[in-house]
Amino acid sequence: MTRDMRGAVLSVAGAAVLWSSGGLFIKLAPMPALAVAFGRALVTVVFYALVVRPSLRRARWTTALAYACMILTFVSATKLTTAANAIFLQYTGPAYVLMLSPLILREPFRRLDALCVALSLAGMSFFFVGRVETGQLTGNLLGALSGIFFALTVLLLRRDARGEQGDSLPSMMLGNLLAAALALPFAIGPMRALTLTGASVLLYLGIVQMGIAYMLFNRGLKRVPAAEASLISMLEPVLNPVWVLLGTGERPGPWALLGGGVVIASVVLRTALQEPSA
Repeated sequence: MTRDMRGAVLSVAGAAVLWSSGGLFIKLAPMPALAVAFGRALVTVVFYALVVRPSLRRARWTTALAYACMILTFVSATKLTTAANAIFLQYTGPAYVLMLSPLILREPFRRLDALCVALSLAGMSFFFVGRVETGQLTGNLLGALSGIFFALTVLLLRRDARGEQGDSLPSMMLGNLLAAALALPFAIGPMRALTLTGASVLLYLGIVQMGIAYMLFNRGLKRVPAAEASLISMLEPVLNPVWVLLGTGERPGPWALLGGGVVIASVVLRTALQEPSA
């Protein structure tokens, strides 16, 4: 492995590790879910505006809206259910990518894809087994919905990359603006009572967990093949519950661990066995 390739792999791995810290810091944020979503999105916008300076004229509204909905549903799910449930349910997204790719990207749907979709949906069902409290049920449903928006975001970013834009950062910046605007009515009160701890958490989430992480990921993808990048990114759902357990003592239930294992296995199986691009 060359030095440049090793650096690219480390960039993708670094992005996944930073993403994985989101569950812990969202849990630690002393404010409601939509206030967290607002603050994180706003900080990310300011960070990109100062450091990257992407042109919003090149952004696609459909991509930005899907991205904004993914942010809002995932943060809300993490607050309402366990961090493990939220991240595992979001990673059912690749199954929806496979199902929707023929419609949006005109990509073929193979028998292996059908198997992986079935495995992902089977894994998702384990999160709703047994006694689930009302709040946690709402969080699980939002986590499942986040998986759908995650899939739409991936598909639309792929579509944009094939077009004239060739750059995802403008749409991501617009998506953060939309997320902040949608969450603003629910964030005004909590933001007025913002503490030093709350501000520190939002700065970390916006600059490090989102801003720097996506910059690392984009840099790594210039050299790392998509299949390998997908496998490396699985560090996120693996590490996310670990950080939350160490930081807050929150433990995922046995059904969640089983379901998460099935979801992760389906993504790894599809990535490892997919046919190389021509």
